[in-house]
Amino acid sequence: MKHPDDSGTAHGGSDAGSDRPAATATPEPPSPAVSFAGAGLPAEVLRTLTRLGVREPFPIQAATLPDALRGRDVLGRGRTGSGKTLAFGLPLLTRTAGRRAEPKQPHALVLVPTRELAEQVTEALTPYAEALRLRMATVVGGLSIGRQIAALRQGAEVVVATPGRLHDLIERKACRLGRVRITVLDEADQMCDLGFLPQVVDALDQVHPEGQRMLFSATLDGDVDQLVSGYLRDPVVHSVDLSAGAVTTMEHHVLVVHGPDRYAVTTEIAARDGRVLLFLDTKHAVDQLTRHLRASGVRAGALHSGKSQPQRTGTLAQFKDGRITALVATNVAARGLHVDDLDLVVNVDPPTDTKDYVHRAGRTARAGESGSVVTLVLSGQRREVSRMMADAGIEATVTKVRSGEAELSRITGAKAPSGTPLDGSAAPRPKNTNAPFRGLGTSKGAAKGTSRGAGGTSRKAGEARRLAEARKAAAVRRNNG
Repeated sequence: MKHPDDSGTAHGGSDAGSDRPAATATPEPPSPAVSFAGAGLPAEVLRTLTRLGVREPFPIQAATLPDALRGRDVLGRGRTGSGKTLAFGLPLLTRTAGRRAEPKQPHALVLVPTRELAEQVTEALTPYAEALRLRMATVVGGLSIGRQIAALRQGAEVVVATPGRLHDLIERKACRLGRVRITVLDEADQMCDLGFLPQVVDALDQVHPEGQRMLFSATLDGDVDQLVSGYLRDPVVHSVDLSAGAVTTMEHHVLVVHGPDRYAVTTEIAARDGRVLLFLDTKHAVDQLTRHLRASGVRAGALHSGKSQPQRTGTLAQFKDGRITALVATNVAARGLHVDDLDLVVNVDPPTDTKDYVHRAGRTARAGESGSVVTLVLSGQRREVSRMMADAGIEATVTKVRSGEAELSRITGAKAPSGTPLDGSAAPRPKNTNAPFRGLGTSKGAAKGTSRGAGGTSRKAGEARRLAEARKAAAVRRNNG
């Protein structure tokens, strides 16, 4: 196979040189490909697409494939779940095919913000890489750096990496980027948000100066704009599926809950039939809720940055194959997590900004499927959450709910948990200094005659019951005596 670079022409069609001019958007890109075959992909790739049941390109793929295959710098904007991985991955693999990497010197680089996204990209591209006889290596933190050094030493044409671990490998002289002619920045805005901009810039300064660069991001402001203007040459801009909230198959609900009832509502949602992804703000809160759910009979698993990579990988695998039905996570799962047929995402803690909301929501209604996003709010949070969702262009249905009610079940599929502990321990009482916990599965009907928010039965009612039972027992003893 003749490689597209064999003509000696620099990628992008402009004059070669190490001084890259500032990026300018091309207003009218070529007509998008209407099929994978029409895009000019190799026969090996087309056969693999057919074998995997991938028949028609998604909009972002149809829009970017022609330009990316020609070697143009591409700036893509699209929500997560819109098909960006194949949009950049198929051109990257096609244009790298036919080359053989020397030890420690890859020819193509994909930079991503999280370990989960790195593994997902590698998993998605591996069948096509194998069809083209390309070797891939994934380098991320949390896994053995020795094994990653060994993989690079054996030779890998394509490297998928997180910026921090790649920087470590470069510092150890285990990886050199001078022969990288295709560089992809996926989820560039999150890499900048996580503080990886210095490592990203360092990597871009080391790759081949005449190489092709593709940047995909949900937003193009701040640090991302700096990357675009500094490192992309005359990029073709494609904006597709900008907001998860704009997906017509996605429903948005704001459920107003009473403070003491929040945990009970959450638990009943988690106990639904089918999988659910629940987001909380902190690692501690994730662990606490996961323990509570498992002790209540819900097959729950925790995912956050405090877990080791093998733990995170194992938990995700169990969630995908159904052994875990409720995944409790921090924002580490807001990007790079693809689960087929995930139809419900719950913000137990409301997101703090529109970007977080959009990416959390993007875990459902992927690839044309339907799904719902539910945000639990206390009455005092309604105004702030409404403002945030309005800024995101999202119209949500607002409903007041309590645990055990039919309306909660209608919206989320909530049901009472089995109550049988999965780990041999009783359900821990959640620590909540602001309001007492009503108790799991306690509906208004079940709590009839008791004071609200007091764990099911008020203290006075309990004392009266115990006194009545003591008097009855004394009367029985007198009659028997």
